[in-house]
Amino acid sequence: MANPSATGKLPARQKYCFGIGAIGKDAICNLVGAFLMLYFTDTLGLNPAFVGVLFAVARIWDAVNDPMMGMICDNTRTRFGKFRIWLIIGTLVNSVFFILLFTTLGIEKGSPTMYIYVSVMYVLYGMTYTIMDVPYWSWLPNLSSNPEERESISVIPRIFASLGGFIVCTFGLRAINFFNNKFGDNTVMQKQANGSFVNISETGFTAVAVCIVVIFIVCIGITVFNVKEKPTTGAAATKTSLKEAFGIIIKNDQLVAFIGLLLTFNLATQLLKAFSVYYFKEVCLAADLYSVFGFTIIFEMIGLFLFPVIARNISREKVYLLACGLPVISMIALAVCGYVCPTSYVAVIACCAFLFFGSGLSLGTTTCCIADVIDYGELKFGKRNESVTCSAQTFLMKAAQAVTGLLSGVGLSVIGYNAANAGHQAAGTILGIRVLTFVIPVALCVISFLIFKHVYKLKGEKLNEMTEQVNALHAAQSASVTE
Repeated sequence: MANPSATGKLPARQKYCFGIGAIGKDAICNLVGAFLMLYFTDTLGLNPAFVGVLFAVARIWDAVNDPMMGMICDNTRTRFGKFRIWLIIGTLVNSVFFILLFTTLGIEKGSPTMYIYVSVMYVLYGMTYTIMDVPYWSWLPNLSSNPEERESISVIPRIFASLGGFIVCTFGLRAINFFNNKFGDNTVMQKQANGSFVNISETGFTAVAVCIVVIFIVCIGITVFNVKEKPTTGAAATKTSLKEAFGIIIKNDQLVAFIGLLLTFNLATQLLKAFSVYYFKEVCLAADLYSVFGFTIIFEMIGLFLFPVIARNISREKVYLLACGLPVISMIALAVCGYVCPTSYVAVIACCAFLFFGSGLSLGTTTCCIADVIDYGELKFGKRNESVTCSAQTFLMKAAQAVTGLLSGVGLSVIGYNAANAGHQAAGTILGIRVLTFVIPVALCVISFLIFKHVYKLKGEKLNEMTEQVNALHAAQSASVTE
């Protein structure tokens, strides 16, 4: 299957078919990121500190697992290419373990067997997600080597990814509650201050997981059957060893800088999303506000949609200043509203609109940055290694989830959170939730911008010079093959 010219325009149909694949995969990671801690603590009755440690330990394995998958993908030689085949395998296998993660198979809640079961399922979920996620994002930089075309292409999968997150965060809790009320255990209820009830039994979580898996498989199917990829059978490129894979990550100074700015920003948004469930439920005493919070993710899609236009008119550094600055201002405003008007739908929408608009600009910027980092690595090491480089991005996403899980679990234990006291937490616990939800994410956003400004160098004239060098290198390689 022939690949379009790397420097030419990619057909719109392929751009959107590629982007659609992100809907299901990000719906999966958003259900895990937003609701897995709640499922483990409130539904399965697991110790929050244990869950936090589990999340962190699983990510230590990912530090090895993700670059290994990148190496395997880069070394794959088939007539279907090197990305498509692993995307199919990873999607099918991950779907199984994702459902098992939200299913107890009748194991007694809170028992030692349950602790072992969820630990194994969570680790296997993370490993199989890597099999699918690394080739997906590695495929993106290969769709074009033109910086402007990349900016146009890169926002599309991010918009669809935000759509997946929007669906889960907006309707996830309502869907879980709906399935539980209809098919679940109606005795497992948490009463809210406004008199409504939230059903937290297992059935709803499992049903929603199954629905997401169906969407996941359909969306990835649209991608793999419609996006062209060049065959790699007989490819002349030398293979990458595991030692080289780690060397590529460690020795690429701009990849290290990228890791720093992306990890801090992702960690800020992941912490906000994770604690906002508890914030609206326990501090504002209005769990339904989380659905309003999830709805505002639509502004992330708007930010992504407008990113190419904004990036053409102002420098990337100014774009990233907006990306980090808007969430900082929004989180401070939302924290203040928690005291002044804690149950105001209008306040939540107004604050979070700017928050997620900034997040959209960040996603657009960093997606372009990873393609630039791959080009930089090719010039520095003489090998392109898309998948190894992109595996760092996959690891960062899960590392942010891990640190979030650790802080969530340990943090909730330290501040004295007790699921049995829903709606009636101690004053110290309420203050702790406020700090964990807003103070730490604000600090991380500031750090992310400082890294982009002072450490990350692939912008402005430096980026233009590098692009010219990469295009000249590719032209010379094409001429050599032709001869």
